[in-house]
Parts: sequence; structure tokens; C-alpha cells
Amino acid sequence: MIAIGGAIGTGLSLGSRFAIGFAGPAVLLSYFIGAVIAFLLMRCMAEMTIAHPPSGSFGAWAEYYLSPLCGFLVRFAYWAGVVFARGTEITAVAVYMRFWFPAVAGWIWIFGFTLVLVLVNASSVKLFGAVEYCFSAMKIFAIVVFLILGSWVVFVAPHATAASGATSIGFSNYTAFGGFFPRGVRGMWVAVLESLFSYFSIEAVAVAAGEAIDPRRAVMNAFRATLLRLVMFYLLTLALVLAIVPWNVISSGATESPFVTVMARTHILGAAGVVNFVILIAALSTMNSQLYATTRMMFSLSRAGFAPARLGVLTRNGVPIAALLVSTVGIGIAALLNARYHDRSFILMLAISLFGPMFAWLMIFVTHLSFRRHRANAKLAFRMWGYPYTSLLGAGLMAAALVTTLFVREFRPTLICGIPFLLVLIVAYNLQRNRAITMAQALIGEAQ
Repeated sequence: MIAIGGAIGTGLSLGSRFAIGFAGPAVLLSYFIGAVIAFLLMRCMAEMTIAHPPSGSFGAWAEYYLSPLCGFLVRFAYWAGVVFARGTEITAVAVYMRFWFPAVAGWIWIFGFTLVLVLVNASSVKLFGAVEYCFSAMKIFAIVVFLILGSWVVFVAPHATAASGATSIGFSNYTAFGGFFPRGVRGMWVAVLESLFSYFSIEAVAVAAGEAIDPRRAVMNAFRATLLRLVMFYLLTLALVLAIVPWNVISSGATESPFVTVMARTHILGAAGVVNFVILIAALSTMNSQLYATTRMMFSLSRAGFAPARLGVLTRNGVPIAALLVSTVGIGIAALLNARYHDRSFILMLAISLFGPMFAWLMIFVTHLSFRRHRANAKLAFRMWGYPYTSLLGAGLMAAALVTTLFVREFRPTLICGIPFLLVLIVAYNLQRNRAITMAQALIGEAQ
């Protein structure tokens, strides 16, 4: 329940507005390309998880099949990416609250909701689980209701008119306002970046499956569920959104979610407010889940010797408070950006947070190529289709997406911030390794 609910977050509810602005109706193709990359990634991870199911998943694979440095970089880059992604969720919360309280500064909502979720995570894992389960159930129910209602509006009442004019509802909206590619092929490809942000977190399936009693069964079940989730929660919902509201209306500068815009045009009393509340819960839910995950990830890094020992200390309730507080750094940055850039803060946080997961996905494909070389003569229970071409295709698409960020103004911070961060991590790793070698030599000297 929590895993499926985690897929319904800001990437779909607010981030899709930016993607539609980049690509127009061709955003459907953008999300399809993102789904293809995610599909290839899941095949690679399924093969490696079944053959080598360690706790730590892709970070452990990179360490074992590439090098300890690669494992270190993947783990920390991914942690940082998720930490900053949480900043996009809380920034979106400020946008959603503007629907009811337009005069209240966004940073006030950021601080208030962050405090509540930190207290939830600091109390006990039992409270966290109860809160997250309720959030996820609400999100799943809401998205199903949206699909049913949206389908009724499109297929049963295709000639209904919007509140602001006589714009028809139907699939003709796909080509009525500049064609299917109003921003060209370039715009469609740029929107792939946003689609990747929406799909990030599916890699966590392998982390949990690696600790299952029957990894093969767990991976295959999760694999099928993930594909269904990608099709239903992203492609189908966006197809309905674009059929009900023209893409140029969605991207015209409004700061609300496309789902709120759609509900406003159904003429159902209070529907827009209800949907805004649900996507607010969705953002808080994703943020809550990410806060828990990054806290435990930093705790694990500390216990493994890759982070300060203090971050691995537990309270009486079993909560690593120091790791929890460190993992809120992305939220603090989000508050500062929101106070400084207001409406632009969401896309800034999104661009900064993209690097970690994109780097991790790229390294998963590279790791799979090395994995196959190490196990060239092994009999594998599950194999990636079309190896090595499919793995190379996935790695090539991810590399192309990373390079693309340099040529898109909104996403330029991805590599501008990401590359220096990697260099800092490399220096930190070498310092840590040299310190460990020195300590080992001192211990050997004392023993002699």
C-alpha cells in the first residue's frame, strides 16, 4: 500500500504542469519514453536482484561489480537527490495552500508542515506507518475516482463546455492548439526529464525485494505492479487531463495543479477544493515517506563507516534523530528558495534534485553491463531481454537526458550543482579511505 501510494506525488500532481508546458500534448510521448527507460531499468534490477539480492541493492552492486568508490558515489548521490526531492514536495505544498490562503507567504507553510512531519518521524516507526498508510489509501482512492470521473466527462459528456468559455472537451484538444507537437520534438524530449522525476522511486522496489524471503517471486510481482502503476497513474491520467483541458490553458502561467484545473471545469461544486486537498495530502505523504527513507539511509551509511558515527545513534524509541535532522537539509533549502524565488522555487528544487536519481539510474545500467561480464558463464534464473543492446540503450538515454539539462535553462542547475557535488564526494571518499588505512597501519604497529 505504501509503495503504490508513493508513486502518486508531486511529479504527477504539479510537475506534470511544467512537462505539459514544455511539450504540449506530446507530453504523453515524453512520459512513454520515461516509462520505457523505467521498464529497462526494472528488467536490469530484476535480473541482478534475483541473482545477487544484497541489502543495499544498487549501491551494493556498484560497489561489488564496479568499485568501492562507485558504490560510495551512488549511495550518497542518491541520498542527496531524495533529500532535495523532498524539497520539491514541500515547495508544492506551499503552492497548494495558496489555493485557500493566497496572501500567506509560502515559507510559513513549509516550516509548519515540516515541523509536523519531523515530529511524526521522531516519535516512532509505528506512528509513521499508521500515518503513511492512511495517506496512501486516500491517494489511491482519489486517483481511481479521478480516472472514473475523468472518463465520464470525456466519453459521456464530450461536448460539455468549460466555465471560462466554449472550449470543447474531447481528444480533439490533442491537435486543436498548435498540433500534437506544438513545442517541437525538442520540447517533447525536454519533458522526458520531468517524466523521469515522476518515475523516480521505482528503484526502491529492488531494495525491499533484496531482503525478501523469496526474491525472485517478490521482484516479479513488484515488476508487474510497477508497470501497471506507470500506465494507469501517469499515462492514463495525463491523457484524460489533456482531453478535458487544452494544454495551453494548463501551461498559461497558473500556479495550481492540472488536476485542480480539470475539476474546476467539471462544474461539480467543491470538486476543485477537494482535489487540491487530496494532492496536498499526496505531497505530504511522499515527503513523509522520503523523510523516513533518507533518515534510515543516512543511518546505514553511518553504521557502515561512510558518515559520522553520531548519525548512527538511536533514541530509546529506535529513531536516529541526528540522521533525521540532517535529512531535512533539502527542506531548509526549499524554504530559502521559496522566500527568494516564489513561483520559480519548485522548478529550481526539481532541477537540483534530479541529479542524484539520474546518476543512480545511469550507474544501474552501467553496473548491469559489468554484472553480466562477471557472470558470463553463469546460469541466470532471469535475464534481461536483448542484452547488451537494451542495457546500452538505457544507459545511452540516461546519459543523453543528463547532457540535455545543460541546454535547458530551467534544468541547468542539475549538472551545474551535480558535478561539483560528485567531486566533493570523491575527495571525501579518498580522505576517509586514507584515514582508514592510517588507522589500520597504526593498529598493526601497536600489535607488533
